[in-house]
Amino acid sequence: MTDSVLRTVVRRETHSPRTVAMLVVVVLALLVLAYAVVEIVLALLGQQPLLVSPGVALNAVVAAPTALQPVAFIVGGIVLALLGLIVLVLALKPGRLSRHEMAWGERAVVVDNGVVASALAQHLSNESGIARDDIVVGVAHRTVDVTVRPPVGIPVDEAQLRRIVDEEISTYKLSPAVRTQVRVQRPDTKES
Repeated sequence: MTDSVLRTVVRRETHSPRTVAMLVVVVLALLVLAYAVVEIVLALLGQQPLLVSPGVALNAVVAAPTALQPVAFIVGGIVLALLGLIVLVLALKPGRLSRHEMAWGERAVVVDNGVVASALAQHLSNESGIARDDIVVGVAHRTVDVTVRPPVGIPVDEAQLRRIVDEEISTYKLSPAVRTQVRVQRPDTKES
């Protein structure tokens, strides 16, 4: 595989498509158009409108500049601008899946964040002697959060735990890189 093909595959596996956002916008647009068609057909058949007939709606739009206060236009413009901004952000901002790219020699492997968390927790348990059940690891897009809850009376060197975590994370060669946060939480202390 060439580098460009590999980059494309990795990007597709680590970023979510915008299919859902696009589908919601398209469905809403189709519903509005379907409603407009139903109202027009009802008006052509001489039937009562569902909400408002097309002629009355058109007259209301034409009379709006004189009938409404400028504040209503400002509020309506702000609402439309916010909706447009939300749709624009959804269209342009890449979605993220809970996966990271991990360098494996000269190759790239896409690995799920849960796999990274499980492997890190097991490694920390093996290296520190703390039971695996007393270690909780969460992996997000840019951070790894490690919480160690040792039993009462077991001494724990937080600096050593941090060193073990940092060394192990550095061997994974994750992209994008992650920051680590290590906390030791005693059973007699409250979560902060």
